[in-house]
Amino acid sequence: MKAFLLTWQFPYYVNYILASSIGGVAACLIRVPFEVVKQRAQTSPDASIVGLFRQTYAAEGIRGLYRGFFNTISRDIPFSFIEFTLWEYFKTSWANMQGTVIQPWQSSMSGALAGAIAATITCPIDVTKTRVMLATGDSVLLRSSLIRNIWRIFSEEGLKGIFAGIAPRLVWISLGGAIFLGVYDKAKVVLLGQI
Repeated sequence: MKAFLLTWQFPYYVNYILASSIGGVAACLIRVPFEVVKQRAQTSPDASIVGLFRQTYAAEGIRGLYRGFFNTISRDIPFSFIEFTLWEYFKTSWANMQGTVIQPWQSSMSGALAGAIAATITCPIDVTKTRVMLATGDSVLLRSSLIRNIWRIFSEEGLKGIFAGIAPRLVWISLGGAIFLGVYDKAKVVLLGQI
């Protein structure tokens, strides 16, 4: 996608934003139903995954399986374009500072830092998304916009509420960014070197 968008000759950051946004929406179309069922399984540990999937579909239809879809893409699109744009920026800056192409381990460190920043910025959206997915019945969360829900959580619980779970989120996403983006760059070097 990024290579295709580069042919349109947008500024580089627009290409990263568009590519990551398109990829994020496509991934959410597949991921959100599984995320809904996973989160319900976490609050009902004795239920089976298949049973929860069937139960959600029977009670709420396809809308139940896609509950929180808007909140998820509202988190994933900014997360992706922040993470990938910063990753590319950090790699380019590092390469310019040392005067040579960076190594995969440097790409990995750039990915960890970019992931940590993106995770922190999007944490309030992630908290809201999780609460919407787990909301039951006529919860006000199901009837309100993302911004109103973030504000509601903040006004009732403060920063602690909208940044709930930030520590494991930072660890998980920083490690993921380091491993995924470092391995991606290493694989790219290996594969392009053999072509």
